[in-house]
Amino acid sequence: MSLNLSILLREGAARHPEKLALIAGEDRVTYGELERRAARFAGALISLGLGRGSHVALMMPNVPEFTVAYFGCQLAGVVAVPLNVMLKAAEVGYHLGDSDAVALVLWHTLVGEAFAGARDAPGCRHLIVAGGGAGEHEGTLSFDALVDAGAAVAELPDTNPDDTAVILYTSGTTGRSKGAMLTHGNLLSNVRSCFTCLDFQDDDRLLVLLPQFHSFMFTVGTLCPLLKGASVVLVKSISPFKHVLDDIIHRRATMLPAVPPIHRALAGLPAGVELPSLRLCISGGAPLPLEVLRQFHARFPKLPLIEGYGPTESSPVATVNPIRGTPKAGSVGVPIPGVELSIRDDSGGELPVGTTGELCIRGPNVMRGYWNQPEETALVIRGAWLYTGDIGHRDTDGFYYITDRKKDMLLVNGINVYPREVEEVIHRFPGVKDAAVIGVPDARRGEQPLAFVVAAEGVTLDEKALHDFVREKLADYKVPRHFRRLPALPRNATGKVLKTALREMAK
Repeated sequence: MSLNLSILLREGAARHPEKLALIAGEDRVTYGELERRAARFAGALISLGLGRGSHVALMMPNVPEFTVAYFGCQLAGVVAVPLNVMLKAAEVGYHLGDSDAVALVLWHTLVGEAFAGARDAPGCRHLIVAGGGAGEHEGTLSFDALVDAGAAVAELPDTNPDDTAVILYTSGTTGRSKGAMLTHGNLLSNVRSCFTCLDFQDDDRLLVLLPQFHSFMFTVGTLCPLLKGASVVLVKSISPFKHVLDDIIHRRATMLPAVPPIHRALAGLPAGVELPSLRLCISGGAPLPLEVLRQFHARFPKLPLIEGYGPTESSPVATVNPIRGTPKAGSVGVPIPGVELSIRDDSGGELPVGTTGELCIRGPNVMRGYWNQPEETALVIRGAWLYTGDIGHRDTDGFYYITDRKKDMLLVNGINVYPREVEEVIHRFPGVKDAAVIGVPDARRGEQPLAFVVAAEGVTLDEKALHDFVREKLADYKVPRHFRRLPALPRNATGKVLKTALREMAK
């Protein structure tokens, strides 16, 4: 059976060609125009000799050209490989080479790093520059010129549900990135399940803050609204944060999928600043601290903020707290339609309710595997279950809770210590803006917790008072012996704390 992700765009363009699909600054792109430009870019790719199964990397911020290129790849039967816009030359070279990309579509401001990186990936034959600047480096092509001259692809390609649509690289917070192969069937099933449980409306406007290479942001922030016929507001940069507020208020955004630091910033808005158009905020991409949730609800008592969960390898959404009914603070919710979760021990045995173990996912959203890494694939996909590496438990109502990453768990005197539990307590200390806990080697205990703490602006933290506060609430073996102050925690482009960087600092 033929199935292609671009059917979402084709159907939307047929139903309401003049409706706004994308809003980006002063740019307005209708469904009809988005589909026409994507079809022409698909034709341009084919004219360059890129056929079904070729890999094309995309390295762009939140601009309409990214969405055009993404769907153009799908219409050409080409696999899209979105890349982090913050990558440096050596990292670009690694990702291009590892993914076997034959072309790179990039934003003009990124040409320097990308051009240097492409030299280390001889298989990447075409550099296509969007936003101007093509020709400044020898051999680069103009994205706009290709779209203008491309012969529009009229028919959907003969792709199957199990064919790879996109390769998304994992964030690499614990090691080198791996390319997760997500199929057309994976993404369409995830979009349709999210569409049901998140109650999208055709008059919604989704505010997209994170770069669209991020799986959570593209699935929930772009694919889902395009399925419903809603509009997507692209925010090119979240700095300064005033730009985000302007877009929420002046673009009348109704839904905000974002990572916890964004919700923390909203919770800290001064009295008098209201967000009347927003009807739902969704947190994903990283754990939402309970203290941030409490502050958000205190600041906006009528605006729901629900947490969901899912790794890139599950397309990515696996669970979400219910919009209707009673969400549970601290929980990542219940499985979305068509998806199963299980808590398992190290040998793969299923654990009972309330017992901590590894979260495993089974369903049509689970990736095909890691690109060119069969051994790594075999480690995480066993018996149709995706072993996520996340530690947690299920309660009697079927709600799931994430305790920590399996690789981040500490062993203190042979006893498990979950950094997130310690971080939650530290967040509750007055004046703490952010916190992260890692394990460091200890000759007597094996490991001991070390906390990195960021103070709120204008606050000087009393380390002894903080230590005493944590000790009152946690067993002694869980209490960090030291608290290191930092101006900010190192985070990747999607907001996840880079604990590898913290471990380097601790050496």
